[in-house]
Amino acid sequence: MFTNNQIFAAPLAGVTDKPFRRIIREFSPESPIVTEMISCHSLVEAHKNCPRNFDKYDDEGAIGAQIFGADVNLMADAAKILQDAGAKWIDINMGCPVPKVATRANAGAYLMRDHVLAGKIMNAVVRAVQIPVSIKTRLGWDDKHVDWMDMVKVAADCGVHFAALHGRTRAQLYLGKSQLPDVHSAPIPIIANGDIRTPADMENAEGLGFSGIMIGRGLLGRPWALAEIAGGAVPQNIGPVVLRHLQYAIEYYGDKTAVMMFRKHAAWYSTGMPNSSDFRIRVNSMTSPDELKAEISKFWGCELNI
Repeated sequence: MFTNNQIFAAPLAGVTDKPFRRIIREFSPESPIVTEMISCHSLVEAHKNCPRNFDKYDDEGAIGAQIFGADVNLMADAAKILQDAGAKWIDINMGCPVPKVATRANAGAYLMRDHVLAGKIMNAVVRAVQIPVSIKTRLGWDDKHVDWMDMVKVAADCGVHFAALHGRTRAQLYLGKSQLPDVHSAPIPIIANGDIRTPADMENAEGLGFSGIMIGRGLLGRPWALAEIAGGAVPQNIGPVVLRHLQYAIEYYGDKTAVMMFRKHAAWYSTGMPNSSDFRIRVNSMTSPDELKAEISKFWGCELNI
């Protein structure tokens, strides 16, 4: 069975920001966490409207910062910035399937179609920093191009330390069941990603030769998921967890933005609970942090002491 430092939190766009990583870390002090993807253009140009461009990672433990882009030089420069900010390793996104990244920006999953460009980016990033570099990719572009092993071999030749492999093609997006291949012959360690939620899923990945697992959507509303799959305890009343998460978001984004961004988290936290539909309707109309805190406290029956 994998230990805590082999159980990763996946980079989830719009989710694994600094406030959410802070909550995950409360339950999993040793687990590796990857940031939500960061645009190399936005980071290097220091766009003010993107708070994650200015994150510091010194106090975040085992944290990998993920970058995406198609410009070789900018990707290298972005990696240097993140290294200086305290990231423990750099992760290159080679699997994001959304059109604005994969087809319009020639980044993310597009790099599975252009191994030459992918190699140039990996080579430049590896040589730009003194910390490890990883990649996150998919099985291939579609069912006719399942060439993940070719990409992994290119990565190994470039000096990439390990790869995370999502068990779907780009064409599948997040539909259908993830299908993990046997990776015993891979030249570098591979981390399994996609539909991993239970100890049985973890055992299956280990049997296929994976060196660890990466949990993505299983973290939504369940920041303790990494600890739970490793045999840790689940909080009995999650209300205080939700309130702390909201407070961290307020400190990071400010009142207005935090409340708007937190609505989705409130929905995920409440999934499957009695009267959760009514709760989500009420939350989605709120703009005041105090009002939202009071509603969370009432819904979960916990003290409002945050």
